[in-house]
Order: sequence, then C-alpha cells, then structure tokens
Amino acid sequence: MTNEFRQKIWHGADYNPEQWLEVSAILEEDLRLMRLSHLSSASIGIFSWSMLEPREGEFEFGWLDSVIENLSNNGQKFVMATPTGAKPHWMALRYPEIRRVNANGQREAQKARHNHCPTSPIYREKAAIIDEKLARRYGQHPALLAWHISNEFSGECHCDLCFSAFRSWLKERYNDDLDALNRAYWSRFWSHSYSTWEEINFIDSPVHGLDLDWRRFMTHQTVDFMNQEIAAIRPHSSVPATTNMMGDFTGLDYAQFAPHVDFISWDAYPQWGNGEFMGDESEVGAWAAFHHDMFRSMKGIPFWLMECSPAQTNWRPVSKLKAPNVHRLSALQTVAHGGDAVMYFQWRQSRGSSEKFHGAVVSHQGSENTRVFGEVSVLGGELEDLADMAGAATNARVGLIYDFENLWAIWNEQGPRNEGKNPEKITRDFYKPFWKRGVSVDVVPSTADFFDYQLIVAPMLYLLRPGVAERLTEWVRAGGTLVTTYWSGLADENDLCFLGGFPGPLREVLGLRVEETDTLHAHQSNSVRVTAPELKFEGSFEARDYCDLIHTETAHVLATYEKDFYAGRAAVTVNKFGEGRAFYIAARLESEFQEQLIAHLIEELELPSALDVELPEGVVAQKREGNGYDWIFVANFNGAEVSFTTPQGDFERLQNRVWEQVHNNTSQTLVAYDTAILRRPLSA
Repeated sequence: MTNEFRQKIWHGADYNPEQWLEVSAILEEDLRLMRLSHLSSASIGIFSWSMLEPREGEFEFGWLDSVIENLSNNGQKFVMATPTGAKPHWMALRYPEIRRVNANGQREAQKARHNHCPTSPIYREKAAIIDEKLARRYGQHPALLAWHISNEFSGECHCDLCFSAFRSWLKERYNDDLDALNRAYWSRFWSHSYSTWEEINFIDSPVHGLDLDWRRFMTHQTVDFMNQEIAAIRPHSSVPATTNMMGDFTGLDYAQFAPHVDFISWDAYPQWGNGEFMGDESEVGAWAAFHHDMFRSMKGIPFWLMECSPAQTNWRPVSKLKAPNVHRLSALQTVAHGGDAVMYFQWRQSRGSSEKFHGAVVSHQGSENTRVFGEVSVLGGELEDLADMAGAATNARVGLIYDFENLWAIWNEQGPRNEGKNPEKITRDFYKPFWKRGVSVDVVPSTADFFDYQLIVAPMLYLLRPGVAERLTEWVRAGGTLVTTYWSGLADENDLCFLGGFPGPLREVLGLRVEETDTLHAHQSNSVRVTAPELKFEGSFEARDYCDLIHTETAHVLATYEKDFYAGRAAVTVNKFGEGRAFYIAARLESEFQEQLIAHLIEELELPSALDVELPEGVVAQKREGNGYDWIFVANFNGAEVSFTTPQGDFERLQNRVWEQVHNNTSQTLVAYDTAILRRPLSA
C-alpha cells in the first residue's frame, strides 16, 4: 500500500456523472457540494460500460477524462471501477453465450445487472479489453486512489461452458479418477453413480458432495474472472485493487477472494429503525459489528466500507429512515471495527430507473439544505480529524469460526431438523456477548491459524475440512480453550458422515460421544440446569431446536437436562486436554446462557476489553491500536441520553473537531445514538 492510501480515513461515494452529462450545472454543483461534505474520494465507472463503449470497438473516454480532471482539481481522489457488473445491450444481443443460463437450463434475457457468464471466453475477452484501456488511460493518474473490480460478484451460471469447465475442475480435484468422485459423492445411493465425466451436466442437490463442489467451483470461477480483470490492469497500474463484497451474502466463499485483492471492502446496509421508535438498536449494531469483524479478519488489515446508505434504501419491503445521529453512529462503528473508509451509495439520487428513491448524500431536492447532507458533512469533518488513526490495528485474542463451506453443508443436509437451522444467527448469538463487553473478535474460517488466539468459539461446526480437527486438537493440547456446540463434527469435506460416533475426529478433544440428536417442534422446549460451581453462575436455561444426547468419556459434566426421557443426562461439558480444555454445549440454549458463559471465560482468561469501566446497557466500546494511541469509540445504541465514567488514564475526547483533555473518573454524556471518540497514548 502507498503511504497516501493510509494517510486518512476516506470519505467517499459512488458517483454517476454519466447520468447528468447534459446538465452541466448539476456537475458543477456536485463539486461545490463535495467540498461542503468533506468528500475525499469518488467511485466512478461502476456501471458505465455502455457509455465507455457505446458500440463494439468504439470507445468514448472524453466525458470520463473531464470528470476525473474536475474531481482532481476539486481535491477529490477517485476510485476507478471496472464496469463489468453490467454489460451493454449490444454485447448481450451479439454474443448470447455471455448471458447466464439458470438452473432449469434457460438462457436469461439481458436485464438488470450481475448477469454475465463467468466462464464465457468472449465476455472475458471483452472485459479484459475495457479494463486494459482504463488502466492504460488512468492507471498512473496522481488522483487514482484504488481499483474497484466489478461490483458485488454474485450468482451462478449453468450453461454448457460452465459445465465443461466444472468437469475439468472436478478432474483436477479428483486426479482424473471418476471412481474417487463417485466414492466422495456416495453416488450409489439412488443409483446416481457416474460412468463418464460427461454425465455431470446438471446439479442434483440431494447429492450433497456434488452440491458442495458446485458451490466451490462457482467461487473458483468467479475468483478466476476477477483475477483476469486484475491481470489486465497490473501492467499499467500498481494502485491497490479490491472488490466490494456483501454482508449476509454467502453464495460465494469470500475467504477465497481475500488472497487476491490488496484490501477488503464491503457494502453494509443494516436495518436501523427496525424496532421501536427511537429504541435500542443493539441488535442491529451487533449484526453490523459481526460483519465488520468478519471482513476485517479476512486479511487482518483495515478494510473499506465501500457502500452504505446515508439515509434509507429502496429495496426492502419497508425502508425506514435513519433517526438523527444514527448515520454517524453507524459510520463510526465502521471505523471502530477497523474501517479506513466510509463511502456511500450514492452521491446524488438518480432521476429514473431502479434506484431513484435509494438514499443519497444529495437528494432530488438538490442542495445542502437537508438533514442527511448536514449529518454527512459533520461526519466528514470528524473523519478528517481521525487521519492519524488510519492504518491502526485491531488486536483480537478470540477467534469465532464462521465457515462458508460449513454453512453450505448445513443448509443442504437433510437431517432431524430441516427448518430453523439458522447457523448464521447462532454464530452471531455467540459473537454478541463479546461485542457488548468490548472484547475484540476475529471472525474467521476453519482454515485460520488457531494459534493466534486464546479462545476459539466454533458453533455448529458440522463439516470438518481436512486437518481442522487435528489442528484444533493440537491447539487445545497446547493450552487453548475451545467452545463448540451440538451439530458439530458430523461430516467431512465431502459431506460424508464420520463413522465410529460423532463428533467424529473431535471426539478425543471433547471427551464425549454423541449417540442421538433430538430436535424440538416450535411449541416445545426443554431446560438445562447448571450444576457445576466452577462456572461461577447457576440457574436453569431454556433449550430449543436441538438437543444432543451424549455419553461423557473423559469430559466433566457442567449442566444437565431437566425434561423428557433424557432428563438428568449431560447437556454442557468441559474436557481438560493437555494444557487446555474444550467445552461442549449439547443444546441450543437461550442467549442468557451464552452471556453468562462468555462473561465467565472473559474473566477467567483475562481477555482485555476496550475500556475498563462498566458501561450502561446498550453502550458498547471498541478499540483500535496504532500510531501512538489507543483509539476508543464508545457508542450509545439507545434512543435516549446516557452517561459513563472515564477510567484512569490520560484520555482525550474529540469534541467539535478539537481534542479535549478528559479527567479521570469524570462523567461523559452521550445523547441518543451518540458516539464518544477517545484516545490515549499507547503507553498508558
């Protein structure tokens, strides 16, 4: 990364001047408003292919030249997007093979966006041509800040080209051994054995190994497409490149993209205002924090928030306005969790088409005289004042496993419970108690290096990739603390069940065997009573959905079931193993149990929190470290004023764009949805 890249917290927006080329007054007004809003960058060209190449082989860059020079002269850097997220009409009509084929074998019409075949040689050729021309023309421009590769990669294609490439990918994966593939897929079931590679020409989701491999292949093919775009740029530009990812989207394994981009960026659209008017927004805050930490953890360096709405969206059933201060709360939460950029979709509201009512910095009203513009402008000034924090690190001692391949396998398996599996929500439920207490967490795939952490939490680790169980076992033996749950250790990387008893290769480190798993109807519940004094909390906790019936081998029982025919049997255990220990939670317990257990582990393991002081309910602290300071953000997710007391330490607080000394043990006020920005020297 260049020094310039890490010189500030960037404040930017998706800018679509091609929509306004006939209205020069608007383009001039944009420049004035960008200065007022403290906008330091603009992302351009994202969906501009039809304007850059209106007819095959005819390129028009003059309008873009003018836009870039105007931005540069106005003090903004630009993020140059490759326009491959939306192809021109002429291309789709002339080359129908570039249009996707759906799972039913139908070639899709040219419509919307994100609808190209990732395998098509023609589309790859056309993408490389436009990318190379952009890189030649702008790759050395002094105002170029970053490359934005395509946009929100997603979806899949079932055309003949993709299946041919899939078969080649499978031959490489299985060493050209069709018998090995048949064994991995357990394909004799329902007479699904393959006698030739050519028979693999559709995806039969009940063949679970095939379904997993197809998802892996689509990730591989999309990453390969992205890498080809980067390769077209690199001979002409060394400026950092990224692609923008999406929060809850799990159709592609984002961890596979991370090694190929210079930094991670993502698009965040939390559902603020989804509860009571001016109510507690902690649930939404925890969702956003979890994803910030997941994307930050992919490369272990600061990420960018490439898109968010400064107001409301327009694609949900109901798109609520952000209450006053909520935009600042959301943006500063991004920075607190390792973000070095806050950028918007969009700068100016479109006049027509799909997203004309999507929120923007500049509304249809067209001036700075709106509440949203005012809040964006104030935030932009504050981000300028945080320039010294750019590049600061987040140091986590907790690893939370969130593995996309594991999610895919859970969704597709047909087991005792086929609704309400919710592995994503359950993982976030384990995340939230750490977040509430200001304990930093890395959200990582199961391929992560466990020796980076004191504590690993692995909810519903159903699928064990090669070596994961062995590495967890050795890590616990060396002194690590593992927490895992029901529905873990059932299947290998091909979704073949382990023989000899669950949780398969985790059996030794957990010290137990799972004999059966009961699943409960929505109207049913069990309860689990904590019986062991070493947990330092007690009580009865509701159990729903999943209840494992286990036999302890070397594990010690901490809690037991209270109902049904398995009343009195172990429900929570711990196994001392080498220098470490492994906890097993056999049932899906109410969130209060996670709160109590994790609070206990934080205290026992002496995991540091962002601010060593008790905070009011709904107030959360997060810390980054670097450039000589601890940078601490104390966020009030309540719709009412609260206060907290500063601990001992040489603190300053940023107020009205001035760093002011904060005395020890003084009360700090936070109005509704406010965030206090504190710093103290690292030596403190």
